[in-house]
Amino acid sequence: MHALSSLLPHGAARRDEVTLAASSSSVTRWLADGDLVLPHPGVLALPGRIREWDVRARAATLWAHGPLSHQSALVHLGLLPRDTGPIHVTVPADRWPRGSDDVLAHRTTLPMAVLHHRGPAAGQGRSPSVSARLAGSPAADREPPTSGRPEALPVLGLARSLVDAWAWASCTRLNPRAAIDMTTVRHALIGAVRDGQVEVAAVRAESAVQRTHAGRRTLEQLLGLIEAGCQSELEVFGLLHVLRIPDLPRCVHQHEVALPGVRARLDAAWPHLRVAVELDGHRFHSSRADRERDMRRDTALAAAGWVVLRFSHARLTTDPEGCRREIELVLRRRAHELAA
Repeated sequence: MHALSSLLPHGAARRDEVTLAASSSSVTRWLADGDLVLPHPGVLALPGRIREWDVRARAATLWAHGPLSHQSALVHLGLLPRDTGPIHVTVPADRWPRGSDDVLAHRTTLPMAVLHHRGPAAGQGRSPSVSARLAGSPAADREPPTSGRPEALPVLGLARSLVDAWAWASCTRLNPRAAIDMTTVRHALIGAVRDGQVEVAAVRAESAVQRTHAGRRTLEQLLGLIEAGCQSELEVFGLLHVLRIPDLPRCVHQHEVALPGVRARLDAAWPHLRVAVELDGHRFHSSRADRERDMRRDTALAAAGWVVLRFSHARLTTDPEGCRREIELVLRRRAHELAA
C-alpha cells in the first residue's frame, strides 16, 4: 500500500508518473474510491488539498505544459494574494489546451523566458533574496531547495507578467473580473517598482515588445507617474487631482531632507519654498506610535524652517479641490514671505 502523500508530496502530479511509481490498477482504484481526483486530463491530485492555491497552480502547469503567467505569476511571485480565481498559464500559439474550467491558457507567439521559482509559503511575503530573479535576471534559474516552501514552479518573469496581467485586466469584454484585477495589478506594479523588484524601463520594454496589447496607453500613463516619484495609489491620485497647481512650479516627489540624526523623505515638496505635503494612506499612520513618529518628524521639519501640510486618505479623496486650495494658499503666501 503506497502512502498517497508520499506519491504526491506537493498535492498534484502527472498521472503517468504516479502510475509508474505504483501501478495502473492502483491509480484506477484510488480514483474510484475518491482517494485521488482528476482535476485536469492526465493530472492527479489529493482531494484534501485540491483547493490549495499552490496545488491548483501546480496542477495547471502540469496539464498545460506551460508556465504560470498573468495574475497567477504575480501571486506565485508574492505580489498578489492567493485567491480562488482561475489559474493563468501561457503556452505557444500552436497549442491550445482545452478541457479545464479552472485554468485560463493564454497563447503567445512571443518567446517565453521561463523561470523556476519557489513561491512564498502561504501567508508569507516574498523573500528579498529573489528580487533579481523576479526582475528577469539571467542569474541561476532555479533556487536551491528551501524547507517549508512550495516546490519550484515554472513562471514567466516579473516584467512580462506585469504587462500580461495589465493587458488581461484591461480586457473588459473577455475578463469578468477586469475591474477587480485592474485594482490589484496597479497596486502590484506600483509596489514592485517602489520596492526595487523591477524597473520602469523593464516594464516599458516588455510593453513595447507586445506593441498592441490592451491597456498600453493607460499603462504608460501610470509608468510616467511612477517615474515622477509616485509610490502609492494615493500619491498618484494626489499628483493627478491635487498637487498640480496652475502658475506654480511642480512639486518634487520623495524629496529628502537632512534632519538631526535622520533623513526625512517627503511625499511632495517645493524645496525652494520649504513647503511639504504628506499624504497619510488609510492603512498607515493609524497607531499611536505612528502618529507620535509623524509629530516628531513634523516638529523637526518645522524647526528647520519647513511648513508641513498633512492630508488623510479620506480628506484627499473626498475633497481634492479643498486640499488644492489650501496648498495653493500656503505656497503663494510662503513665496510672498520669502520675497519680502
